[in-house]
Amino acid sequence: MTTQVLITGGSAGIGLGLARRHLAAGHRVLVTGRTPARLAAAADLLPGAETFVNDIATPEGRLLLAEHVRRTMPDLDVLINNAGVQRRVGIAEDRSTWAEAQEEIDILFAAPVHLGRLLVPLMLAHGRPSTLINVTSGGAFVPQSFAPLYSASKAALHSYTVTLRRALESTPIRVVELIPPAVATELAGPGQAHGADLDEFCDTVFPLLDGSRAEVGFGPTAALVQ
Repeated sequence: MTTQVLITGGSAGIGLGLARRHLAAGHRVLVTGRTPARLAAAADLLPGAETFVNDIATPEGRLLLAEHVRRTMPDLDVLINNAGVQRRVGIAEDRSTWAEAQEEIDILFAAPVHLGRLLVPLMLAHGRPSTLINVTSGGAFVPQSFAPLYSASKAALHSYTVTLRRALESTPIRVVELIPPAVATELAGPGQAHGADLDEFCDTVFPLLDGSRAEVGFGPTAALVQ
């Protein structure tokens, strides 16, 4: 049976890179994103991939995504909670509305927790070995004052992932934490890309995300893994 993969935030960056490698491996891939134009552009780069425009910042959006997966990909084997946003603004300088901060928390922490709750039962139902991958960050371990809410949300996701792994250890689902260092993507916005080469990162971590390792790092974050 063909491996079925869902990647949130798959229209760019790490999500797009992992989607490309899953497709090359012959897997069926569904990628999500909340901007139709960017998701359409990603589809052009990912021949054979399926797409679903979706805003996982909201509970309603996550419920819609879960229902779409139940209808179209009921034999889900791999869930990659990758969607992210990073607001680079110090605490003392932050004059944004609470809604902006809440959206960051919801995308980075609430969304992977909620999607796990919605889709783990689906993955358990088919009974085959499957993998849930939460993408955190080196910022989960080393506080980043330039992006404090991002860092704190990723730290919370790291903690939850450890607990989720323990909770599911007697099931066929393996829980993996992917811990990127700074990778040259558009996560922080235009002109902010810096860090490891995206292709080198994806080439290195992709074969390690098979569930055999609890944590997967790269470069400076490799020393953090168990």
